[in-house]
Amino acid sequence: MSLRHFYLIGFVALIAFDTLSQVSFKMAAIHAAPFVVDTAWLWRVVTMPWVYGAIVGYLGAFFTWMTLLRHAPIGPAFAVSHLEVIGVMIISVPVFGEHLSAMQLIGAAIIVAGVVCLAFSEAPDAE
Repeated sequence: MSLRHFYLIGFVALIAFDTLSQVSFKMAAIHAAPFVVDTAWLWRVVTMPWVYGAIVGYLGAFFTWMTLLRHAPIGPAFAVSHLEVIGVMIISVPVFGEHLSAMQLIGAAIIVAGVVCLAFSEAPDAE
């Protein structure tokens, strides 16, 4: 496997794990409502699959991130790790019924453009 394929697979996995954890947290919060500090609420949270989805997402993101940091340049790696914002934004449309504004789409395009610029600026050093 080439280094380029390793980065692509790793960063896609990182974004997927981060997105899973964020969406799972929101789903857990929605299904755990109303927030009341009592044993019934705690039991509702502990028995909810979304909480475990969040845990799996965070553990997967942690191990993927640690693996990527061994090989990837830190600048682009750090930038790509924040693409989960875009992943969550995209998933929120079908899952939560949210609507994207023109400003959100422009912001997402700017984030992606910044990541691409960082990736190209580090490309000669990576090979």
